[in-house]
Amino acid sequence: MKKKNNLKVKEDYLQKIKLINKYNKYYYSDSKPLVDDGTYDKIKHEILNLEKEYSFLKSNYSPSLSVGFKPSKNFKKVDHKIPMLSLGNAFDKNDLINFEKKIANFLSLKKSQKIEYSAEPKIDGISASLLYQDGIFVQGLSRGDGIQGEDITENLRTIKDIPANLNGNDFPSEIDIRGEVFINNLDFEKIKNKFANPRNAASGSLRQKDPMETKKIPLNFIAYTFGYSKKLNVVTQDEFLKKLKLWGFKINKFNKIICGIDNLINNHKKIEAQRKEINFDLDGLVYKVNDLNLQKRLGFAASSPRWAIAHKFSANKSISEIVKIEIQVGRTGALTPVAKIKPVNIGGVLVSNATLHNEDEIDRKDIREGDTVTVERAGDVIPHVVSVDKKNAPKIQKNLFFQKIVLHVDLKQ
Repeated sequence: MKKKNNLKVKEDYLQKIKLINKYNKYYYSDSKPLVDDGTYDKIKHEILNLEKEYSFLKSNYSPSLSVGFKPSKNFKKVDHKIPMLSLGNAFDKNDLINFEKKIANFLSLKKSQKIEYSAEPKIDGISASLLYQDGIFVQGLSRGDGIQGEDITENLRTIKDIPANLNGNDFPSEIDIRGEVFINNLDFEKIKNKFANPRNAASGSLRQKDPMETKKIPLNFIAYTFGYSKKLNVVTQDEFLKKLKLWGFKINKFNKIICGIDNLINNHKKIEAQRKEINFDLDGLVYKVNDLNLQKRLGFAASSPRWAIAHKFSANKSISEIVKIEIQVGRTGALTPVAKIKPVNIGGVLVSNATLHNEDEIDRKDIREGDTVTVERAGDVIPHVVSVDKKNAPKIQKNLFFQKIVLHVDLKQ
């Protein structure tokens, strides 16, 4: 009976491996994700849990061993000098507590020793690696499968945020600077008929064979780490980020140094609430041990560094602001209020409309133009407003917008 159960477990495991690799192909290679981040993370989590529970389960295509997807045949393949690995994910307080415990145990730290983290927004874009020799940009690679990347140098040269020459003279003779290529939401609005979401726009643009086509897309780049380096003279991640700015790179203004799990969580909530004010997509925060010597001691597991983790935002919810409330008239004459919101990425889809259902719903939740709201999108369900943040509610009288519009529609008919 046990053998039969093991066969069933293995069959289930291999099916999940096959599925996640299908998702990887569409996400990394084709720039056409089949599922939202929440669905992907759920399957990845199930695979990793199965491997922990059943030691006989093993696959070279497991997310515990592999990163991304094999490089495209359209570009020359180049080995990364230092692999571009993915990050482990944290979804709640317990995940963060376990992450810190593993670090403390690995380093044999005393309970009194505090771990300092660099908390950095995780931009939902495309990772790129930039090689500088004597301060000159000589080669740019995509992540690829983490071991080999695609040589997309000429496409990356079209991005204004990537300096052709580093400023100053205190940079290493050779350094591999890594960061994220992305497109602002406002810029994406102008080309949204060509791409599913901002991440797809960035990915598709970097895979153009003609750099002049890439140049037409307003791509941005924010730097955040390094791979290979010759004699980099910094001791903390925070110090390295400041060097990047001096060298001519843009860094994220929301970067912060934090100690303590509770403080990490509070900052996470704060940044998630600010997403509506940020003009590019974030899907979480990344926490890196700030001390580079400790990073070196911690090293890497099979597919991720031991010194960093991604604290993801909710995959099917996000926070935005109601710009305007409009009434849609259905084929049967039914009136449905719709909130026009500041565009926000929910589960890989850029959402700019959310249903308010009916007048009773507006009254019950006291929804008004200018409100900061939580918007939910589950699967193929139409995005809807879940709740209103009354702390940030505009100081105006109760919204009578629905009644006015209904009267206006009736008069026109």
